[in-house]
Amino acid sequence: MSDLAMNDNLDDNTMIKAPAMEDGNRGLHYEENLLWEKERADRPGVDFPQPEGMKLRTGFEARGDIGLPQNSEPQTVRHFVRLSTWNYSIDHGFFPLGSCTMKHNPRLNEKVARLPGFAFAHPMQPASTVQGALAMMYELQNWLATLTGLPGVCLTPAAGAHGELAGIMTIKKAHEVKGNTHKTVILVPDSAHGTNPATAAMCGYTIRSIPTRETGRLTVEAFKEALGDGNDVAGMMVTNPNTCGLFEKDIMEIADLLHKADGYFYCDGANFNALVGKVRPGDFGVDVMHINLHKTFSTPHGGGGPGSGPICTTEELAPFMPSPIVIKDGEEFHLEEDGERETSCGRLRSFQGQFGMHVRALTYMLSHGGDGLKQVSEDAVLNANYILSQLKDDFYAPFADSPCMHECIFTERLQKENGVTTLDVAKTLIERGFHPMTVYFPLIVNGAMLIEPTETESKDSLDRFITVMKDIANEAKTNGDILHENPVSTPRRRLDEVQAAKEPILRWKDAG
Repeated sequence: MSDLAMNDNLDDNTMIKAPAMEDGNRGLHYEENLLWEKERADRPGVDFPQPEGMKLRTGFEARGDIGLPQNSEPQTVRHFVRLSTWNYSIDHGFFPLGSCTMKHNPRLNEKVARLPGFAFAHPMQPASTVQGALAMMYELQNWLATLTGLPGVCLTPAAGAHGELAGIMTIKKAHEVKGNTHKTVILVPDSAHGTNPATAAMCGYTIRSIPTRETGRLTVEAFKEALGDGNDVAGMMVTNPNTCGLFEKDIMEIADLLHKADGYFYCDGANFNALVGKVRPGDFGVDVMHINLHKTFSTPHGGGGPGSGPICTTEELAPFMPSPIVIKDGEEFHLEEDGERETSCGRLRSFQGQFGMHVRALTYMLSHGGDGLKQVSEDAVLNANYILSQLKDDFYAPFADSPCMHECIFTERLQKENGVTTLDVAKTLIERGFHPMTVYFPLIVNGAMLIEPTETESKDSLDRFITVMKDIANEAKTNGDILHENPVSTPRRRLDEVQAAKEPILRWKDAG
């Protein structure tokens, strides 16, 4: 069907975009105005004209204009359906965001989450009426404990950052019970996710940074310098594998030094997808960690969420976790009552966490089994190293002297010689029909391009991405100026991001 035929029935104010790219993709199909700009007084869809000669029968005062645009129902439905085509998702295509682990969400998970006993359960039902749901949560606790080697599990946290908060609150409570009021510092590598120092600060700690810029990894020497005598150090927050896609080789020695100083090791579990089924974090010294169920166990990410960030702890820290947890008493299951565990750091939220995500995550675990989860991490690492091997001659790879884990990192160094930046590469990927990788993170790598293929992408999918990246690298050498213009096929092109940040326009105003 031709582009014109495809757009036969569009409203007059819908712009027909440029023809599709060679691979069948183009920026977006529709240019869409705001609903207020479509408003037609002769087609009201919200505030109907007051009928003449009729008395109001509601018994209330007549309602005034509620301020919504006056559009017909078909007009409104088409508007929102067109907007939905602007959203790129993992169901559209390859999503190479490093650190975010945008992996396929199996439809089996969705079917199980929609079973009536799960979908229609109410959090305030008596425990006797939701034994199946509680048994499912208890089973998930056991799986997480087994996979991490950390026996204490709380499913309550509603997202990864919420799990970080739960972990540091657990550490803080443990120190309070010990009387360690002098423990006021949390050590954080300079490559950490930004939520790490923010979480520690929210819990009242001072942050001391550990430099990793030269190697992309923690070194024992740098850690010892940051630790000092350890008297004031409550713990450290380390992502392993880290945000450069590297496994922390010295982590056991570092954890031992921390423990000798009576500090706790909080592990940011964002990158557990590279370890699941292969390595138990508890075995390399972790005391408490959160797990992003969307990143490791395939529950929906972002707008398809909500998120879920359970924490796992050592037996020592388990008494200080947030409440509630699911407890099995004989053949019966129940949730802890408030105050049942007196040393708990308290509740983080209402009810029991993101229950639907718990169902989906356990479904994923049971459908894979232990051997399948092991292959998940192996395939994720394999895919990332394949991309690294194919692109390291076209883009500068700062840590190419050793294999990466589940994600690999490149920089703009080679392209910068021809005036092409990381932003140009990302915007050109959009023009070519690909979602860009994570850019300018981690901050310790200048012009970073962090790519995570995940285990769910086929070699064919990766090869298409690699081909486009190589084409961009070649174009940067021969015709770099044209890359500054991309994307050109999207309804919105490059924004003046500085002006947008300084002078944001947050409300629509009628130009007339």
